Amino acid sequence: MATERAVESAVISEIGRKYLRLTLCPDVGPIRLANLLRELGGIDEVLGASVARLQSVERVGPKVAEGIARTRDKADVDGEVALAEKHDARIVCLADEQYPLALSRINDPPPCLYIRGMLVRQDIAALAIVGSRACTHYGAEQAERFGALIAGTGLTVVSGMARGIDSAAHRGALAAGGRTLAVLGCGLCYHYPPDSVELAARIVERGAILSELPMRTAPDAKNFPPRNRIIIGLSMGVLVVEAARRSGALITARLAVEYGREVFALAGRVDTPQAEGCLELIKQGSAKLVTRLEDILAEFGEAGAALQDAARPSHPAERSVESSSLPPVALDAPENRIVTALDRDALGIDALCERTGLPPARVAVALTGLQLKGLVRRLAGETYERTGKRAS
Repeated sequence: MATERAVESAVISEIGRKYLRLTLCPDVGPIRLANLLRELGGIDEVLGASVARLQSVERVGPKVAEGIARTRDKADVDGEVALAEKHDARIVCLADEQYPLALSRINDPPPCLYIRGMLVRQDIAALAIVGSRACTHYGAEQAERFGALIAGTGLTVVSGMARGIDSAAHRGALAAGGRTLAVLGCGLCYHYPPDSVELAARIVERGAILSELPMRTAPDAKNFPPRNRIIIGLSMGVLVVEAARRSGALITARLAVEYGREVFALAGRVDTPQAEGCLELIKQGSAKLVTRLEDILAEFGEAGAALQDAARPSHPAERSVESSSLPPVALDAPENRIVTALDRDALGIDALCERTGLPPARVAVALTGLQLKGLVRRLAGETYERTGKRAS
């Protein structure tokens, strides 16, 4: 146990240092690194490859290969790690167990993530809330309201900590005592926006602030569209609260569709520019109209209904009823697949994804529902097993 704590508290793992060495090279991004790892066989092979071997990889020509060979051994890994430690941040890489499972399954996951705060296993069941920075008073109210409602079900709220909708969503989740994750478009040396210091401190206490960018990367408009894929990658769906016709929130919604995530939108007032993007998403059939929490949870079947029930305070008499006296419980399709997969062995989320063919976020939501229904229990080591309760 002491060893596990030491690993968790370390700023970066040994393999993480190797990934960081490459990500600090100017010419190596997520797609290019994925190509290098796939075609050369692993991180050590990439670090030791000759220029000729490097340039044989897809999307790596002679100029890029020479740049990688020239800079990979000069990258200031020690300085970057020391700066992260100074700012109470950890760095996890794709090969680390602590790397978010759902994010690792997208096409272009960040090779390294800088994290201030703590990620926990329950964060795999998360919903993003995004929208306009220049939001209306109504939009801010609804973002905070839905942030609180969603967090109240036990789901983690993910957003970008920008002014407007993002910040309101984080505040709502925090007010409900829930967890929230903020993904930045700058390095963790910076507080952005500058007036977010107090909110950032609260988020770190009840979740985490994340970035894929090196610590000293200053806020820049070009960094925000790429960070949207991380917001979506961490989530099983996204709620667009307000968005103008050319809003960055619409980019996030399009990414959600590409990544197979659910997209929801509030209609808003028809006479405000901030509602035009949401209305267009709904008209095109790209987003599901949301007027209440149930509209979101309904898309997640029985697991969503169980999450909703968990958010309601139950009567003491109801809590005292023994599970053995309850009738068989109805399951939706994902829950049935998981219960079947758990017939013989206790399994972790990775194994359940492989056996059921379901994405990690969907497995996590279904497991939550099954635990609430008393059909599955969690064991040590983040594995799950069947209970004796019956399903109909």
